[in-house]
Amino acid sequence: MSDSKLILIFIGGLILNLFGSMVTEAFDLPVYMDTSGTIFIAALGGYAPGIAVGFFTNLLKAVLYEPTEMYFCSVNVFVAIFTAFFARRGFFDNAGKLLIIVPSLTFVTGTLDLLIADFLNSTNFLSSVNEFEATFAENIFNEAFDKSFSIVLAFVLLKLTPAHVKKRFHELGQRQAPLSDEMKRVVSKESYLSASLRTKTLAILMLSSLFASSSIALISYLLFQDSAVDERIKTVDGMVTVAVSEINPYRIDNYIKLGRAAEGYKETEEKLYAIKNSAVDAKYLYVYRFSERGCQVVFDLNTAMVEADKPGQIVEAEESLKPYMEDLVAGRPIPPIITDDEYGYLLTLYKPVYDGSGRCQCYVAVDFSMEPLLEYTHIFIIKLLALFAGCFIFIFAIGRAFVENNIILPVNSIAYCARNFSYDNTTAREENIKLIKDLKIKTGDEIENLYRALLRTTENFLRYLTHLQRAKTRVADMQVKVFAMDEIAHKDSLTGVKNKTAYSEEVAALDKKISAGAAEFCMVMVDVNYLKRVNDTYGHELGNTYLQNACRLTCAVFGAENVYRIGGDEFVVILEGEKVSLSKYFVAQFKSEMEHKLSNESLALWEKVSAAVGLATYRAGVDKSADEVFKRADEQMYANKLAMKAARTD
Repeated sequence: MSDSKLILIFIGGLILNLFGSMVTEAFDLPVYMDTSGTIFIAALGGYAPGIAVGFFTNLLKAVLYEPTEMYFCSVNVFVAIFTAFFARRGFFDNAGKLLIIVPSLTFVTGTLDLLIADFLNSTNFLSSVNEFEATFAENIFNEAFDKSFSIVLAFVLLKLTPAHVKKRFHELGQRQAPLSDEMKRVVSKESYLSASLRTKTLAILMLSSLFASSSIALISYLLFQDSAVDERIKTVDGMVTVAVSEINPYRIDNYIKLGRAAEGYKETEEKLYAIKNSAVDAKYLYVYRFSERGCQVVFDLNTAMVEADKPGQIVEAEESLKPYMEDLVAGRPIPPIITDDEYGYLLTLYKPVYDGSGRCQCYVAVDFSMEPLLEYTHIFIIKLLALFAGCFIFIFAIGRAFVENNIILPVNSIAYCARNFSYDNTTAREENIKLIKDLKIKTGDEIENLYRALLRTTENFLRYLTHLQRAKTRVADMQVKVFAMDEIAHKDSLTGVKNKTAYSEEVAALDKKISAGAAEFCMVMVDVNYLKRVNDTYGHELGNTYLQNACRLTCAVFGAENVYRIGGDEFVVILEGEKVSLSKYFVAQFKSEMEHKLSNESLALWEKVSAAVGLATYRAGVDKSADEVFKRADEQMYANKLAMKAARTD
């Protein structure tokens, strides 16, 4: 079944919602009938398709005939989530289980509908609690009928839908071939990593959606608030301008001096009362002259809350006015002031009254209530939250479906094939290649490139695997031979320790370390005594045995890996790193073992060991090469040999 046909079914669910809504509008029914398509598509295809149908239903209703319908999109979206959740658990498989779904969905959607409607239509929800309770039962009854009809209709449509359509709808949006049941089970539950790509991607998607939606909501709120305040300022400015036009600047002195007895005072006061009473939110209107002494009353209108001050009376400037006193005394305009104190949440606008010479005689001020703005702001926030909830869930659901189908599923499928690839035999390898080919991933991006690269690499690898296996035995044989040849080239045939060739290579390596300033080593020169006497007296075979015994003792004390035979009866020991500090101890131990053997009368001459030993340690900054260290060790050995000759009594 092609994706175009599936999209037609999706559009059909949307039309089913709109048709039901139009029927209720036409016959003025107390139900909505706009969720049948949402329930059907959500039960058929899962979360994302159902949420999309629910969201676009309210969007189209808002565009076509009722803008406020968009605020209820979160209810339709919730219906989709609710349905998809229970459909995945088999509640739409038989009619009996519908008895569980209908009451719970009725209660939740009925409550949400009534809450949103009440919040949108009331500026103070707490004052309408009684009304909410009165209409709740009626609304639940209507919702019970509405949701029962919608769920039953969706259930019937599901029963009429062929199985292959249901299967294909569940795979809607996937960019690869359908998986086997076993593979689908494993891939959908990949949990062998501590932090999966799904978790990271969905977390980023959620945070991005929250950030974008929150930013838009915050910007909308700030723009609304600024616009509402500006509108309020324009209204107050108009009132103050009219009041200024009624003030005669040349009579201000008389108004202050004589008060209500002054000519024209009462007439002007009546006009100011008329201006104040023209707006319900105008709380206070007064006229002040400002001087260094304070605020001198010219006009102050009585209100129900505050008794007016008398003309000429000097009152103390309020705290909000003190930062502007210098400008007011000088007769300069000041910006609008917004305060929230014991007089209420007010916007105050001061406008100067100038005489013909441009001199400021007084200021007309109006205190305008900002309380209605708070109510408008609360309603606006509620509308934003209603839109935010629906839009956020819609964006997240679509994003999640995209991530799941275009990233997570392909990557996990590739990982499954790679992890379970078997190299045991030709048949298993061919089946694995077929499994990878059958994925047919077509995301059109880097993941598809990765898939094709894996497939190509695997095919090439298997193509050459046979040749590699054939060559494996030959390579192994060659390695054995090379190793043997290397052993022969670097090992002394008589004693089994490293020979002079190996010694020369090690000296070259030490010279490089000296040049790099990283050398730390010492050399021990061991020269075997009496070899000629043993050869002459007992023959070369026992002479070889004598030499082997000397080598065996040297290896036992200094370690065979550090011993080199560089001549007939000459051995060199090279110690590096931490062993350098123990070199004197090793030499002393060697001499002690040698003396022990020499003093053993039960041993034949060739079973004993006699050798001169010389030790030299590398001196950084002094020795230019390893050969210099060797020469010092040789000199020490020679001195030791002379001392041994001098001490001999035989």
